[in-house]
Amino acid sequence: METEIQALIAALTDLRDGVLASFRNLLLPSRLNQLAILLVCALVAWGGRRWASPRLNDWLRTREGWPKWRLRLALVLQKRLQLIFFVLLAWSANAVIASMTIFTSHRYLVALGATIATALLGVSIAARLIRSPFLRRLATWGMWAFVVIYFLDLSGGFSTFLDSVAVNFADFRISALSVIKALVVTGVLFLGARAVAEQAQKRIEGNQEISPSMQVLAVKFLQIALYGAAFFIGLKAVGFDLTGLAVLSGAIGVGLGFGLQKVVSNLVSGVIILLDKSVKPGDVISLGDTFGWIERLGARYVSVVTRDGKEFLIPNEDLITGQVVNWSHSNDFVRIDITFGTSYGDDPHIVRKLAVEAARSVARVLPSRPAVCHITGFGDSSVDYVLRFWITDPVEGLMNVRGAVYLALWDAFKEHGISIPFPQREVRLLNDPAQAADTAG
Repeated sequence: METEIQALIAALTDLRDGVLASFRNLLLPSRLNQLAILLVCALVAWGGRRWASPRLNDWLRTREGWPKWRLRLALVLQKRLQLIFFVLLAWSANAVIASMTIFTSHRYLVALGATIATALLGVSIAARLIRSPFLRRLATWGMWAFVVIYFLDLSGGFSTFLDSVAVNFADFRISALSVIKALVVTGVLFLGARAVAEQAQKRIEGNQEISPSMQVLAVKFLQIALYGAAFFIGLKAVGFDLTGLAVLSGAIGVGLGFGLQKVVSNLVSGVIILLDKSVKPGDVISLGDTFGWIERLGARYVSVVTRDGKEFLIPNEDLITGQVVNWSHSNDFVRIDITFGTSYGDDPHIVRKLAVEAARSVARVLPSRPAVCHITGFGDSSVDYVLRFWITDPVEGLMNVRGAVYLALWDAFKEHGISIPFPQREVRLLNDPAQAADTAG
């Protein structure tokens, strides 16, 4: 332990000496004029950004016909106008000084500043490939620090210092340097894996010969394979011992398994759903009080969108263990029943004929399958009927087609004088003097 502390102190001392030497080299009196040139470039770039940014923003608002990727690129460049102006000015100043003198030392700081600014600009633009704002910011600041350290020739001292900050597990040594290398390499591999996965997903989803469930299953397995390979290749590339990592992950996995039973159950249930094709994107399902169509199948949940725009995230386990009504599992034919009643004075034969014709007059009702109307009973004040018809587009909703058929029934009954009875009650007040006098009279 004492040896490790002494090594850490020695690395810190070397790093401090290297940083001080680099700054003394940059701040030589003969190079103050170059620092002044860079400062002037920075001020002019700041003023150029203040002048050009609002004008560029107004001009972009008029580019309505541009594709989205071009507008996004223009906005990315607009936010970095000051750095772009500084890069252009710094390289221009470097070219002017180079044409006036043959000595490289006379433009060393200007060229160094232009090089670092160009690298920072490239990093900030490339970081837009990262979707997560937090990870994008973290990667940007990390790469900016690396660029500055590399071009100031401080990488050796920082590498020694980071390598001295380490933890030993028997024969397994983890240093801060190896962790950073693993994060960088793994992050780059993850970006590549995501790009490949997205392109493969577009091709798989565009293949009409593959069923929707198999498309989702193929995409999920491809993503797991690509991201898993990127993770292990990244660790192996920086020298991590995967044997020791396997033992450690096995011990951790046993502990987490008891606490993540529901998560694992949902993951396994998701795979089962994809394999048995019980539900697929586009199916219309009912689960409890939730009725809607499946928007997408996730690794842990199923997204169900209702007619009122609400999106329910239903765990996969509920679809496996619960009772689910899939309105479009084997086919898209859905039968709908609606009930109504008419008065005893109306001919039931005419009522049944009018009801069938009213149902067939609705556009969404299938003419190829028969609509039927049956008497279901004789009620207290009405003859009760059930009207049955078929549709093939349950994703468009069930309540609206019911309402359309009820409205068609109302119009047909009103046109032919069919009455829909409603309960009528007579209320008598006991011990009412006026009622008693009428009875006596």
